[in-house]
Amino acid sequence: MTENEQTASTESQAPAPEESAAPAATKTAEAPAPKPSPKPSGKAPDGHWWWGVGRRKAAVARVRVKPGNGTFVVNKRPFDTFFTEERDHKDLLNVLEKTNTRNSVEVHVNVRGGGYTGQAGAIVLGLGRALMKFDPSLEPILRDNNFLTRDPRKVERKKYGQPGARKRFQFSKR
Repeated sequence: MTENEQTASTESQAPAPEESAAPAATKTAEAPAPKPSPKPSGKAPDGHWWWGVGRRKAAVARVRVKPGNGTFVVNKRPFDTFFTEERDHKDLLNVLEKTNTRNSVEVHVNVRGGGYTGQAGAIVLGLGRALMKFDPSLEPILRDNNFLTRDPRKVERKKYGQPGARKRFQFSKR
């Protein structure tokens, strides 16, 4: 190779400093536009509330939703005093944050049966169903995040001749 060919090949391999700086200058940090809050579809069936029922394990939650200031009440108590686990707080608020309805709807819940995890799961399903009736355009978001999917798992029954559902008494050969 001659001297001119070597310099030409090294120049073609290394990008020019102006080329690499140009794309960086065109990229700007743009904040995403805030999503508009959902609007209720027509009038509520009873004139005031949109209802949704959720079930998980042995828990049943009756959820009511209406346009408001963002209060979340479970069994006549604020949800953060009713549920003490951070996991449950996140699960419940996740539904409202994904649908952008956190400060635009009032949520009132009556829940019975089961334990804390089952009750939180029932409220998530009931809230998803109520929000879908509140604004049907939210259904794709709710479906993509599994807020409208019933969890069918329940406690398996104990079988006779053994101490639990799956556990067996110790086997004795003789």
